[in-house]
Formats: sequence, structure tokens, C-alpha cells
Amino acid sequence: MEEKLGQEPSNLIKIVLFGPESTGKTTLAAQLAEHYHTEWVPEYAREYLQDKWDREQKTCEPKDLVPIAYGQMELENQLAKTANKVLICDTDLLETKVYSEAYYTGTCDPVLEKYALKNSYDLYLLTYIDTPWVADDLRDKPDERERMYAYFKESLEKYHRNFIILKGDKAIRLKKATEHIDKLLQNMITLSPKDLEQLDSKGISKEKVARQIETFKEGIPFVKLKKAAVVGNGILRFSDKEQNDLVQYFEDHRGTLNLLKFVPASGAASRMFKAMFNFLDSFDPAKESLSEYIGRTGDKDAQKFVDQMDNFPFYELIMERIKGKAASKDEEAYLFVKEMLVEDGLNYGFYPKGLLPFHKYDSGSATPFEEHLKEAALYAKTLGKAHLHFTVSEQHDDMFAEEESKVAPKISKLTDTEFDITYSNQKPSTDTVAVDLDNQPFKNGDGSILFRPGGHGALIENLNDQDADIIFIKNIDNVVIDKNLEQVANSKKMLAGVLTKVQDKAFGYAKLLDTDEVSVAKADEIKVFLEKDLNVRMSKNYDDLDVDEQLSLLKDRINRPIRICGMVKNEGEPGGGPFWIEDADGNVSLQIIESAQIDMNDPEQEAILKNSTHFNPVDLVCGVRNHRGEKYNLLDYVDEKQGFITSKTQEGKELKALELPGLWNGGMAYWNTLFVEVPLVTFNPVKTVNDLLKPSHQA
Repeated sequence: MEEKLGQEPSNLIKIVLFGPESTGKTTLAAQLAEHYHTEWVPEYAREYLQDKWDREQKTCEPKDLVPIAYGQMELENQLAKTANKVLICDTDLLETKVYSEAYYTGTCDPVLEKYALKNSYDLYLLTYIDTPWVADDLRDKPDERERMYAYFKESLEKYHRNFIILKGDKAIRLKKATEHIDKLLQNMITLSPKDLEQLDSKGISKEKVARQIETFKEGIPFVKLKKAAVVGNGILRFSDKEQNDLVQYFEDHRGTLNLLKFVPASGAASRMFKAMFNFLDSFDPAKESLSEYIGRTGDKDAQKFVDQMDNFPFYELIMERIKGKAASKDEEAYLFVKEMLVEDGLNYGFYPKGLLPFHKYDSGSATPFEEHLKEAALYAKTLGKAHLHFTVSEQHDDMFAEEESKVAPKISKLTDTEFDITYSNQKPSTDTVAVDLDNQPFKNGDGSILFRPGGHGALIENLNDQDADIIFIKNIDNVVIDKNLEQVANSKKMLAGVLTKVQDKAFGYAKLLDTDEVSVAKADEIKVFLEKDLNVRMSKNYDDLDVDEQLSLLKDRINRPIRICGMVKNEGEPGGGPFWIEDADGNVSLQIIESAQIDMNDPEQEAILKNSTHFNPVDLVCGVRNHRGEKYNLLDYVDEKQGFITSKTQEGKELKALELPGLWNGGMAYWNTLFVEVPLVTFNPVKTVNDLLKPSHQA
């Protein structure tokens, strides 16, 4: 039944009239329908409630909201079938949600809320309260239009809806509305019924595809670096005593906290073995010696691998499997690599990184999966239980399940910890449309639209599905050997202490702002806290705003998820780093930026990059709930302008692909952010198989 609250697939541009009662919505809806020779969807609530008034002399009650929602969507889906390119909606479920929260229960029915946020529209027309109040049987709150207008506007901003504000008389409003709708019509993409069916099967809206195509047309600008974040200006550095105090602060509170360790683990090992696959393709021990091959190719990776083969955790296993098969040392090296990679051997090239042998102990080898369990037992455990979530590729689901059944009982016994482990895959709805060089959807040979995985930034969806007081994030390949576990765990606890401490203070201020009884002095105090403790930079016109606008801004900035990001000193590793950046509106914020996002042809930008002192090891501790214990919708805090456009080929044809903003880059752009220096021992990624030869991975 609940699916009837959803939109049926259509190739229409959908416009919503949105705003308080008696602000001209119905009048404008009829005008727009006439202008575009199309249908408009009346407000079902008026019919429903007029009937109720006629029968019972009662206005709207909370129990009426869900039936109204069903009636509204039935009307919309019915009229969508006969509309001409544009469908004008006098209201939508988001408006019903606003009324539910503002007038009645303070909350919204979960099913109603789900579809209020899920259903999508191309443009909202927010009608201002400069129209005369016209009373009727159903309108009963003429004195609340100003409050409700603010509530409606806040909702559109909160859920990142595309909207414009309409003021003035009928003619002015109509002119402004049609100008914006005409632009949408110009950029309208034509989708066949088969295309719409494909989108529906993937859970991707037509509006999302249109927005992505618009991104291709507009391009994604480089970020503008203001300066590198350094210790004392964007990066916090704590003394040993301060670190110990922060660890203790976390320990004092962890018994009351829900903790989760979130591990992106979908990375395949194929890239890790790239150099060794090349070695297999290029070296033939029957035709040349290994030294001749190295001399011919300069293959330093192969040389290092062969020279130190006995230091890999899988050395004994492979040597046993190829025993007696090699006629020479050179052939032995070749057979070793072959057995390691090929499908009828160990097939490590197919493996996910998380399930490869990384560390060799007296008791046997250990995978990153196992090492993450050991870590979790030290800092992500509450009352004897540790919760972990791994994002994995669908093709590796069974492999992870098998590894869990094998190692979890062992580590559970070793650490006296009960493990609650869950998994998820990247969602098909996060795939992005590919386009041809004319920015039209790229079609496969069978006529279907080509969609491509959205990159690791798609995992913000997976993260959004998790709920805990504190979420620790760490990549699957960033693990340590046993002797370094305690130091790494203490670093994580320190970061969690920073989060817990700053969050406690933020929650206190957020509660105060909810009371609407904030003095000017207290507002200034909150502003200083945001700037000093949470690195928030207010807009340049902050001092010109009236008191209510300032309080609204403070409330918005303090009610955001918080991330504490560990930063190590830069030792030349490629990847992202901490910077102060400035957006197109002049707003400054603290972000993790990848080198690909920087215009290297700009000498000033290149100089800022070169002067950076620290590097992001993907060591995050996150607070994703507000002061009321409600989880934030993390998708509301993504900067879509921090994605990447790349050139690819498919079936011999050129295309453009879109990669979503990185999980800890643009995917968290609108979070409140703190950077904290952490020891180098916390950063041990394995990008190539030879990285396993580093001392940090040699047990």
C-alpha cells in the first residue's frame, strides 16, 4: 500500500507550488497550466477537508494527514498521464510533512516522511506572504503566515530543493515562474518508456539524471584553495598530557555511547598486483633470464618482489604449491607470481584487498579483516560488544561471510569481545549516467542507457544507513601489526575524545537555540564557539543581518554532523590533504581536497598545494546525531560540485563519466570539521603488493 505514495515514472518536468495558506498558490497553478497547455494537480486536502467540515464542522486533524497524502499522489499520478511536458502541482508531500510538524504532532508519519523526501520535483515555487489573507472554512491561522513561511523556506533549504521565491502581483509572479520553467524546458532530456523503466529499476529519478547531465554541460570547476591548513591554523596538535586527557574523556563516556566501526572494503586487489600482472605478461623464463628481463624493462617492482619474496605472508603457502615444478630460480619466481595471481592458482588478483594475507605471525597469517576486528575490540567496544560494518562488492559477499566464520570466533576469544558484523554493497541508485560528447545519455548496443559506478563517494549512502553515537571510519587496507595496535587504538580514542568533548558543548548551545531565548551576548558566545572550536566561517554579511536571521544562521551551522579527521605529516604520499577553501559565494571552509580537484596550471594554487604540511590518512571519527539524538540525513551535507568528470571509451566510442564527490571530500563538505595531528604509525596503506614489505607490515 505505501508504494502508492510514490511517483509513477514519467518524462515530465514537475513544478510544485509551495508555501503558507492564502499566498496565491492555486491561482498561479491554474495560470501556469493554461500558459503551458497542460494539467495542474489540485490540492486534494481542500476537497477532503471541505467534505469533513461539511459533515463534522471540524478542520484538519493528525489522523487526516496520511489519507490526504494518498489522495494527493493518486491525483498527481493520474494527471501525469495526460500532461504536456510540464505538470503543475498545487502542493506535494513535503508540504504535508511541514504542516504535520508545525501544526500537529511536531513529527511526521514515517511512511509519509519517506515519500515526502523520496519524491522528486524539478522546481519549487515558494509563494511569499505579500498577498491579502482570504478567509474560508479551512483557513484558520492568519497570524501564523510569517512563521509558516519561514518554516517552508527552511525545509526547502534543509532538503536541498531547487526553489525560487515569488513575490509581487499575479503578473510579476507568472513572469518569473515561466522564465525559470522555460529554462528547464530548454534543458529537458527526452527519455523513452524503456529508459524510464530502466531508471525505475535502478531507483534513479529522471530529475537526478537531468541534474547530472546539467553537471556535464556546466563542467565541474576546480576548487579554490585559500591556504593550506597547518598546525595552529586549521590543524590541532595536542601535548602528550592533553592526548591522555582526551583518551580518558572518551573512556569516561564510552559506556553510554553506541559505537560503530565503518570500513570501506570494496576495493579489489587487482590494482595492488598491477605490476606483477605486467611481469607475467612480459617475462618468459624459457626465453630470457630474470636479470636480462630487468635490464631490458627496468622493472624495479618485479626486482623488489623477487628479491624479498620470502618476506611475504603467503610465501610458504605458495612455495608448497609450486614445489618441484621449477627448473631454475628464475622459473621459480615466475611460477610463484603465476600461482599467486591466476584463476586456477590462489587467484589473489580477484580477491578483495580485505581478505588477502597481509601479516605473518607465528600463529599464521592475518587478513586486514581480522586486523580490523582486533582494532575494534580496543576502541569500538561497549559493554563487551563491538559493532562493525563493511562495505563490500556484491561478488565478494560469500568470501567475507566465510572469513568472518573463520576468524571472528578466534578474535572474539582472544579479545573477550562479542562482534556484531554487518555488510552492505554499493547501491545501484548511486550509479551515474554516462554521456556522449554532445552531453546526451550514452546508449549501449542494446539501446539501454549506460550507467557507471559513482565511485567511493557513493558510500555516503551506505554510511547514511548506519546509526550510532560515534562512527569510526578507516579504510580496509590501513591496518597495523600487533605490536602497534595499542598506539593506534589510543590515537583513535583521542580523536573520539575530541569529538565527544566538542559535541557535548555544541549540543548544549543547540538546545539553547531551540528555546528562542538567546541573548545577544549568548549569541556572540555561540558564534565564537563555532568559529574557534568548529572552524566555522560566517558569511561576510553576518553583522548586517537582523537578530532573528543571525540566530537562524547559528542554529543551522551548529546543527550539522561533526567529523574529526586525523592528519599525518606529509611524507610525499599521493592523495588528499587539509585546506581552507573558498566557494563561489565567498564562503570559506575547512576541507579534505584531492590533487585532482586543484588547478595545477595556476601557479598560486600549485604553490599552496606544495606548501601543505599534512596528509589525510582516512582516519575519521564522526558524530552523526543531533542534540535530540536524531540522526542527520547525511545526503543533505554533500557538495555535488566536488565530483569529477573523466573521459572514457565504450565499444570504441568516446564518452564522459561522472564520479560522485569523494566520501570524505565533497561527500562531507557541509559537515563541521576538525583536523587533528596523529602519529605516522596510524598510516599504513597497502596500495601495491610491495607495500607489504614495509617494516610497518612485517611482524
